[in-house]
Amino acid sequence: MSSTTTTEDTPELVVLLDEDGRPCGTALKSEVHHTSTPLHLAFSCWFLDEHGRTLLTQRAAAKRTWPLVWTNSVCGHPAPGEDPVDAVHRRAADELGVRVADVRPLLPDFRYRAVMADGIVENEICPVYAARALGAPIPDPDEVGDWRWVDLAELRAEVHRDPRPFSPWMLDQLAQLPL
Repeated sequence: MSSTTTTEDTPELVVLLDEDGRPCGTALKSEVHHTSTPLHLAFSCWFLDEHGRTLLTQRAAAKRTWPLVWTNSVCGHPAPGEDPVDAVHRRAADELGVRVADVRPLLPDFRYRAVMADGIVENEICPVYAARALGAPIPDPDEVGDWRWVDLAELRAEVHRDPRPFSPWMLDQLAQLPL
């Protein structure tokens, strides 16, 4: 399945937001990310295991924003009218071929804006969740280039040594996570 469709025939829409975080329209995901990206709704999820590790994913080379950078387990955009927790379940299956359980909010009011070197902007209100993966990932290569489990303390040390391989939203979230 393509990252820009919810079914084979239906284009994927993102929910546009006003400055107060209220829905004010929709846009095609394939057209929303550019140098003037409007504020829109997204989510991030960190998969955690019983050993205190999190699943990191490397974004696929074909991704429009931040290709080949390492980031948290899964990110996405709730469809218009879709509950964000349902969106976490959907994207976990679509991107990583895995079911998740125990989805819970960690940073419900997370918001960020980041600009790539080429001027492409991410501009999102992006609630952050944690979940438990049920099984080993079988990633969609159009979405994920690589993946690895890493201890959170090790991740923090790695980020401290060199933050460049990581997405800006993951860095901001990691600094705020209550984990």
